[in-house]
Amino acid sequence: MRWGQCSYKQLQKLRTNMAKLQSVDMQKFCYDASRELAARLLALVIPRTPVGQYPKASGKKGGTLRRGWTGKQSGSSGTAYAQGLPVYKQGVNYHIEVINPITYASYVEFGHRTPGGKGWVPGQYFLTLSEQDLEKMAPAVLEKKLEQLLREVFNV
Repeated sequence: MRWGQCSYKQLQKLRTNMAKLQSVDMQKFCYDASRELAARLLALVIPRTPVGQYPKASGKKGGTLRRGWTGKQSGSSGTAYAQGLPVYKQGVNYHIEVINPITYASYVEFGHRTPGGKGWVPGQYFLTLSEQDLEKMAPAVLEKKLEQLLREVFNV
């Protein structure tokens, strides 16, 4: 019975590559992946966030809720904002909090009673829908990121 052929140099190269793989900072990889997923969530939720429509005579300007996703930093992109968010490790899980600090964000998301309490304004579910979309795309994003890391380590 023959098992095939193998070059000793190939085994040495594999050993070297495996040693490089062990030296990779996996915690940094997980932190970066968490921030990338947060940036993708922001890219989904910001355009979905409704903008208030006000008559010109009122002097009000819509978009406060949408601008709230980037911490009210004017001109800041979701990606740049996500890179600055802290990532927390809890057990084997990594957590990153993406919040909108505008006080009425949850009322627009889930709905609220009308002033006077006679009716109900339905929720927009802009964050909920964006989270569902992210859950569908997250495995592919993480797989691509991991494949890129392995290509770097194994020089493919």
